[in-house]
Amino acid sequence: MTTPFLKSHYSAVVIGGGQAGLSASHYLKGHGIDHVVFEKKTVAHKWKNERWDAFCLVTPNWQCQLPDHPYDGTDPHGFMVKDEILAYVDRFVKKVDAPIFEQTSVTSLEKHGGLFRLATSAGAVTADAVVIATSLYADPAIPRAAERLPEDIMQIHTAAYRSADHLPEGGVIVVGSGQSGCQIAEDLHLAGRKVHLVTGNAPRCARFYRGRDVVDWLSDIGQYDITVEHDGMTKKKHDTNHYLTGRDGGRDIDLRKFALEGMALYGRMSGVAAGRMLFEPNLKANLDGADRVYNGINALIDRHIAEKGIEAPAGSPYVPVWEPEAEIAELDLKAEGITSVIWATGFSPDWSFIGLPIFDGNAYPVHRRGVTAVDGVYVLGLPWLWTWGSGRFLSVGRDAEHVVGHLATRRSAQTSSLKQSVSAWS
Repeated sequence: MTTPFLKSHYSAVVIGGGQAGLSASHYLKGHGIDHVVFEKKTVAHKWKNERWDAFCLVTPNWQCQLPDHPYDGTDPHGFMVKDEILAYVDRFVKKVDAPIFEQTSVTSLEKHGGLFRLATSAGAVTADAVVIATSLYADPAIPRAAERLPEDIMQIHTAAYRSADHLPEGGVIVVGSGQSGCQIAEDLHLAGRKVHLVTGNAPRCARFYRGRDVVDWLSDIGQYDITVEHDGMTKKKHDTNHYLTGRDGGRDIDLRKFALEGMALYGRMSGVAAGRMLFEPNLKANLDGADRVYNGINALIDRHIAEKGIEAPAGSPYVPVWEPEAEIAELDLKAEGITSVIWATGFSPDWSFIGLPIFDGNAYPVHRRGVTAVDGVYVLGLPWLWTWGSGRFLSVGRDAEHVVGHLATRRSAQTSSLKQSVSAWS
């Protein structure tokens, strides 16, 4: 990784120094296109600074397929833990050796004539093309209801959580049951904490089924090759990820089992008032919905096994091991000994600096596999940019290759057109 002298103009500018931005830099180098990468914080910041101590991958190691940097360890069907992930990413960073400015914010992106003008904290530059690789996970999203919690309760977002030891003694509420929320709730539960988990509509998935990791089955079936343009897939870009874990070799996350072991479960949070957290009466619906997806995925695998005549251990639908006796409407935080709240409520993108017409009515970039309607502007690293793995190690490299290929073709066409114009005038 190098920090170059800042030029006034580049053929391409990449905004964001995570795996998406670095993948773009890799392919830009391959095409011999001069470029620079601007990173607001540091390279791979989120991997290094926004993951808890027991964090691990939820997909098998073999799915780590960054450009020219596949998983090279000895356990392709295992799940790398935090230190191993950081080592894998660091090797990629060194291999790419991107021309990058860290701690450099892009404060505006506009088009002037045929060029793009970017104002940055390091100075202004112009570019022929821009790749926006800032993802959906720029800023922690915390609901305004947090402002009404008692002042003596510690509040943190999942991005700041490290372990149970970093929280005050007492009960913990985890608000949100997506991947991070469920894994952190399990982490606290295993540490012996009294955990209160506020659920949402996140689906779940089995870790292993009929003798194999479910991810392996789904890969064989072709689920990871289905594009967002298939019928009914467009909405996937906004779906919550399935919850499961790779911890200790991988296992299901069964919230009903946690409830049998003492974890308290609630429906979606509806508000905070007078020292109480309020909930919608949808806990049963949330659990049933997650199980429906779980069984649906397993049924898909069952059909695949039957159609292909594959020999595999028998399978069966999941049967609930616990049912809520009643829907709890509110929780008195002080009476229950709650001392901390962890907001597992996701992140918000920051596209405020973009002064270009690339968004739809919901402020989401309009594109086809990263190519926007504004000639020369690309987006990269978004969930379901093209396939299920677009926002992850699995397919972000393939999308980067496509985007940079389009950029290179555009650049070649412009160069050819310019040469023809010069020839005509000479």
